Amino acid sequence: MKLKSLFLAVLLSCGFLLANAQVVEKGDKVVNLGLGLGSALYSGVGYKGSVPPLSGSLEVVIKDDLFEGKGALGVGGYLGYSAYKWEYSGWGWKYSNIIIGPRGYLHYNLIDKLDTYVGAMLGYNIATSKEFGNSIPGYDYSASSGGVIFSGFVGARYFFNDKVAGMVELGSGIAYLNIGVALKL
Repeated sequence: MKLKSLFLAVLLSCGFLLANAQVVEKGDKVVNLGLGLGSALYSGVGYKGSVPPLSGSLEVVIKDDLFEGKGALGVGGYLGYSAYKWEYSGWGWKYSNIIIGPRGYLHYNLIDKLDTYVGAMLGYNIATSKEFGNSIPGYDYSASSGGVIFSGFVGARYFFNDKVAGMVELGSGIAYLNIGVALKL
């Protein structure tokens, strides 16, 4: 019985390896739309997310047939947005973050229909804050700031058909984990 199970596992593994076709090819354009889970932007007691971390990215595949036909190289852009609020007894702050920047992708296909990739982004975080509620009379504070950010990420897209995929990315950006949909244009 154990020998039959081992044989079946090896046979299935070989089938996955032999059936591996490149999922993205030179010239493909892929849009990712994601909802973020887990963010280091505003966490702690009193913070509430008024707009959950949302992200979108566009990738253009510029080179394929890397790594013996299993890899590809892509470039594109990223846009992420999130808003939070901190409140105590009718007084508090509203915060928002916009992250924008170019990204680079390196793809490697492990199994059929699964596009796996790693990448990096050099972007800019635009942060704003505004006071609201019962504060000191005549005192109204608002601030904007930002800075250059670098993020690395790993991701996977499983294509249900030639155009639509489920997407998951892990890394830094607007959130640590983004889950969503990918559309091949």
